[in-house]
Amino acid sequence: MSRRSLHLAQILWPAFLIAGVLEMVVFALVDPSGLSIGGWAPDVRTVYSLAFFVFWVLVAMASGISHIMMRPPTGVVTSRRAARRQARRAMVVHHQH
Repeated sequence: MSRRSLHLAQILWPAFLIAGVLEMVVFALVDPSGLSIGGWAPDVRTVYSLAFFVFWVLVAMASGISHIMMRPPTGVVTSRRAARRQARRAMVVHHQH
C-alpha cells in the first residue's frame, strides 16, 4: 500500500464510521419523512443517503485538514536514521571550517 493510499484510508475510514454515528444521532431526533426542500419532498431513503454522504464528506474534510496540519515543516527530520545522517553532515561541515 502506498503512503498516499494509506493516508487516504486513515482519513476516510474513521470519517465513514463517524458519519454512521452522526446519521443515527441526527435521525433519532429528526423525522426524515417530514423534510422537504422547496417543493421537493424526497423519499426517506434519499434523505438518509444524502445526509450520510454529507456527513462523511464534512468529517473527511475536517480529518484531512487535521492530517495536513500535522505534517512536519519542510526541512524537519522525521526519522532517527535521517537525524544521524544530518548530524554527521553538520559535523563534517563544522570541522572543515
